[in-house]
Amino acid sequence: MAEALFAGAALGVAFDKLVSIVVQQAKLIAGFKSELQRLETTLKDIRPKLLTIMELKNVLNRPTEEKITRYLKDAADLVIKCSNVRSWNAYHKSVYAKKLISLDNDLVRFFQVNAQADAAITGLEISIEIGTMQKKLDQLLAAGTGGLSGWCSVPGLPELIVGLDEHLAELKFRLLKDETRVLVISAPGGCGKTTLAKMFCHDDEIKGTFGGNILYVTVSRVSSLMIIAQKLFKHYGENDHVFQTEEEAKNQIENLMRRKMGSDKMLLVLDDVWSESESHIQDLKFQIPGYKILVTSRFLFPRFNSTYQLSLLSHKDAKALLCYNAFPNNRNPSHVPDNLVNEMVKFCKNFPLALNLVGSLTCGQPVSKWRTILKKRSHGQSFLQSDSKLLLCLQTSLDALDELPIIRKCFLDLGSFPEDERITDTVLMDMWVELYNLEDEVMDSSEYLLELSSRNLINLIPTRKHVGELEGYDNEHYVTQHDLLRELAIHQSGQGHAAERERLLLDIQRNVFPTWWSKQEEQCINAYVMSITTDEAFSSEWHHLKAPMVEVLILNIRSESYTLPKFIETMSQLKVLIVTGYGVYPTQLEELQILGSLSSLRVIRLEHVSVSLPIEVIFTLQNIKKLTFVTCKIGKSLNSGTTDYPYMLPNLTHLELDCCFDLTELPEGLCSSVQLQKLIINTCQELDALPKELGNLSKLKILRLRCCTKLQELPKSIEELQDLTVLDISECSSIKRIPKKIGELSGLRVLNISGCQGLEELPVSVTNWSQLEDIICDEETLCLWKKIRSDHSNVNTKLVEEDRLGSFKKICR
Repeated sequence: MAEALFAGAALGVAFDKLVSIVVQQAKLIAGFKSELQRLETTLKDIRPKLLTIMELKNVLNRPTEEKITRYLKDAADLVIKCSNVRSWNAYHKSVYAKKLISLDNDLVRFFQVNAQADAAITGLEISIEIGTMQKKLDQLLAAGTGGLSGWCSVPGLPELIVGLDEHLAELKFRLLKDETRVLVISAPGGCGKTTLAKMFCHDDEIKGTFGGNILYVTVSRVSSLMIIAQKLFKHYGENDHVFQTEEEAKNQIENLMRRKMGSDKMLLVLDDVWSESESHIQDLKFQIPGYKILVTSRFLFPRFNSTYQLSLLSHKDAKALLCYNAFPNNRNPSHVPDNLVNEMVKFCKNFPLALNLVGSLTCGQPVSKWRTILKKRSHGQSFLQSDSKLLLCLQTSLDALDELPIIRKCFLDLGSFPEDERITDTVLMDMWVELYNLEDEVMDSSEYLLELSSRNLINLIPTRKHVGELEGYDNEHYVTQHDLLRELAIHQSGQGHAAERERLLLDIQRNVFPTWWSKQEEQCINAYVMSITTDEAFSSEWHHLKAPMVEVLILNIRSESYTLPKFIETMSQLKVLIVTGYGVYPTQLEELQILGSLSSLRVIRLEHVSVSLPIEVIFTLQNIKKLTFVTCKIGKSLNSGTTDYPYMLPNLTHLELDCCFDLTELPEGLCSSVQLQKLIINTCQELDALPKELGNLSKLKILRLRCCTKLQELPKSIEELQDLTVLDISECSSIKRIPKKIGELSGLRVLNISGCQGLEELPVSVTNWSQLEDIICDEETLCLWKKIRSDHSNVNTKLVEEDRLGSFKKICR
């Protein structure tokens, strides 16, 4: 369709047609409304700039750039593809949303919509004068230095390199493959990416492969393709070239590469590439045999398939680097005990830049200096408070988010969780949906996670070893973060007086409260996010606190018992409550009745806590949308007292019970939660039956009953769930049969029966599942499926391997 749109039409007319398509689709495709509106705004901003450039090019008798047409065709193609993405496929929605944003960013950069747009137009007229001035400057410099050369020569290596030999070997193996054209080394700032790239270029095997054709260009954040072109031409002594456009620079670079390579090979290293310059990598990716590109970046670039993520140093290598800087004349000094050196390495989090800086700070210093630094750390002082260089290095990654204010806020929210603990992505999504008013809960929040991951500010780790089993339906991740990046978030959030901060992050050790809190009388806290972390010795003796603006409250606890603070009652704006126990055993949670006054509360997540007492107060909360219990000691508390609330949780849309090993039954009143869309029960091995009235949940879309090994049957009323799209009973090994009329679930798209070894047969009615797209099974259940439905060409059968089932059964047991 895009080809037809542009064929035979003037560029201006075709551009207007594209805007019309975007506007029309924005009204029709609810899942991409915000992205398409953003694209529409960009296109309308671009139009006057485009027409002006076209007029100038006509005056100068220059052809319109083909790249403009290509970008517009890409936009049309992508918008059309988005219209085919199904509303229930969260994975594809997230992927295409990210593509729309990426395309929008490319358009903005290409046309230089903001401050650079007018400069690009004027540049068509003055570029020759600039070139003439540059030529004169080069002549002056050459006269003073005897001639310039080596503009793109490989920089020298540091005196000591540790811990990179294995990385170098892997890098060589991957880049020297014939099919590899671009390889990206990615890691946060200060991890050694540039050192590894230099080491790679100085390697004898690499020099033997590429000879003198190794070009090293530092790109940084503000480089344009024309600046890169100037560096490359000057490297070869060709200083007379003037580039009037990015497209001309690209073409001239390609010609230069072909001329200089001849029949040899060439390596171009692009060091420190920021996200704004991602398009330069694609522009320089020429179809020349033997030509390769090595990139270093603190960002991930998904469009280039080959990425090498550089890990941190091992303890041994980190210690060697610290000692090299701290003891230049004696690598094993006797005046500093080895245990202090090891503690300092741990203090630096194995971060190369931190090790270099601390080593320099302690060089020549007595033991008392080492102890002072470590003492400050033990008292909670951040490394970033004592070293401005490290702060500046990490701060640049945060500054790059200035144009993405919500994503910047999301990064700062990560400081709300304890050090070295994994965060489930759904916890963050729950927060962000409520804090930032996201229209599409899954797509928008996952988009933010992907953006932070692409910038190496977080790591996304699948919750299961084998992802993709339910791609698009059940891809959950853990979020981890390097401790220094977490400290950056905490440092940034901790600026200014406590009462005025947007995020109040508190760490209470042994009942010692901050001075401002223990002395507070009438002072009011204005934070909208509050995180309180307490240790094993905390006694739950709270001081009063006024915090009426808090929307998200996160309680991180380690004690055996914990009393919810009474001041929660005054948090009239509280929308999200997250309580997590990090002790060995579930923490006994007291005073849950405090929650009864919180009419704005929409999300409650309780993890690794004991709620054995009746919790009927939760069922009185009319606005709760999501309720989650993870590894909780729950017993019969869900049923206790619920008879007085037959129509409980009227707005509940999502209920999850995960690894609640002593859960035996669900309350019948749950079936009156008519808005419920997702019911997820995972590894609750004492659950032996579901409520008979389950069919009353008329809006239920996802029913996941994974590894409920005592569950023997599904209630007959399940046949009434006409909106159900996903049914997952994997590893429910005691289920012997499925209700006969289950085929009446006309909207079912996904069925997971892997590990259902007790299942004797499938009812004939499953042949009525006309919308079924995926069935996940093992060898045994596949036979049951084929026996009933021999013609299943339209169904994607995903076979779970036996070794995976075995490992999963161990988890269940």
